[in-house]
Amino acid sequence: MAASIAVNGVKVGTTAQAYLESKPVKETRALIAELCRQFYRLGWVSGTGGSITIKVHDDSIPKPQQLILMSPSGVQKERMEPDDMYVISPNGSVLYAPSPKPYPHKPPKCSDCAPLFMKAYEMRNAGAVIHSHGMESCLVTMINPLSKEFRITHMEMIKGIQGHGYYDELVVPIIENTAHERELTDSLAKAIESYPKATAVLVRNHGIYIWGDSWISAKTQAECYHYLFDAAMKLHQMGLDWSTPNHGPIRQDRGLVGASRNVSVKAGSLTSNNEPGPFPRCIVLDIEGTTTPISFVADVLFPYACDNVGKHLAATYDTAETQDDIRLLCAQVQEDLEQGVVGAVPIPSPDEGKEEVIAALVANVEAMIRADRKITSLKQLQGHIWRTGFQNNELEGVVYDDVPEALEKWHALGIKVYIYSSGSRLAQRLIFGNTNYGDLRKYLSGFFDTAVGNKRETRSYVEISESVGVDNPSEILFVTDVYQEAIAAKSAGLEAIISIRPGNGPLPENHGFKTVKSFSEI
Repeated sequence: MAASIAVNGVKVGTTAQAYLESKPVKETRALIAELCRQFYRLGWVSGTGGSITIKVHDDSIPKPQQLILMSPSGVQKERMEPDDMYVISPNGSVLYAPSPKPYPHKPPKCSDCAPLFMKAYEMRNAGAVIHSHGMESCLVTMINPLSKEFRITHMEMIKGIQGHGYYDELVVPIIENTAHERELTDSLAKAIESYPKATAVLVRNHGIYIWGDSWISAKTQAECYHYLFDAAMKLHQMGLDWSTPNHGPIRQDRGLVGASRNVSVKAGSLTSNNEPGPFPRCIVLDIEGTTTPISFVADVLFPYACDNVGKHLAATYDTAETQDDIRLLCAQVQEDLEQGVVGAVPIPSPDEGKEEVIAALVANVEAMIRADRKITSLKQLQGHIWRTGFQNNELEGVVYDDVPEALEKWHALGIKVYIYSSGSRLAQRLIFGNTNYGDLRKYLSGFFDTAVGNKRETRSYVEISESVGVDNPSEILFVTDVYQEAIAAKSAGLEAIISIRPGNGPLPENHGFKTVKSFSEI
């Protein structure tokens, strides 16, 4: 079948037949057939259900223009041959359709999932998409038929999901099923848009769509998602909550499973010995001046980073991580130079020598630290420097004496606690994982940094409220020492309390916020 294919943006025309028979295309055809056999054995594509699509990787063709191979619909997936695959152009048109097979085979038909696959390619620049009908992905959506999300944290296999670590909360959106697969396209697209970190979308009573940068990434994540769904169902059968850090008893609307009878929990209130009192569903904590003395950050962490930036860059200069840090810093410095920011100095080309580049970077970083810049490039580098300090036992995180007890209490009540700081998520984990009271991360459900936005902007708190699984932002309590942050959080609908600690800055008169000097007052 001759077709017109864009290679590097240029239409090849009738010579496309040769490309359709090329080695990359043949290898991808065979790969999909092999994966379908594997997934059949796992129960993901039984009964002709499910599907796989992979882009034909070719270094000579930009990813958005690469050909798409797709398994057909309504066929025995474990018996497919390489020639059974459809070849799709980047714009969705069929370039190759398989030949019909004799009875009892049905006429070939492109996957019903095709429009949904194309959304993942278009909106996430995916390299492969897997649609599974695995039992776990179906049943996990039925545990709570009203839930629009699946959430889980503190499980090792979360590390297999792109952009997530053990201590992170994994959130997978759930959309409602329809009679025909193609009718899911709009709701899947909305879910992809609403959950920028997600690499999967669950379909209630149906299955899951999973995408990755490559077929390996998609396959790895698919295996991890199914494991996590299975774990969640088994924990549920045991009466345990998979969405909390310690996976303790499930908190019901009318009580805590396993809790004493004189304590009951409802959404938004705690009754102990018949004494009502409001409590939040989630608590979001600032670090500096709230959980940790300002002096620790200003007098310990910042100087350590400043003193060790040159040493760190020299020792790790050629690593991918540090090269990424340098790229971010160079981009920030260029922007600073264009805007006339004080302390910004040009960074020479790498051709001028490693030492010259590092010297310029050190000068810029020192100026940024002195100005207490809240910028991602600086915070990312600082986190990597501090990681070395904690690993070498040269640093120890510091929290106020009342913090560990409060975290433990809130955790026992089923309240999810998050950290929101201008420091990187890595830096946050380091501080709370290596405190003067030991590792406190077991009490924390997740970490937010400036990737969600500036701490003085209302939109940042809207993003957080949409990420932590509450019906109303007022169910979140934000604790900070900064008046402007409290204003921003309140504007987003959150409850806000201002922390009064030694060394904290003064507050405006008649600021209107409740203040606490200790977490024991919350």
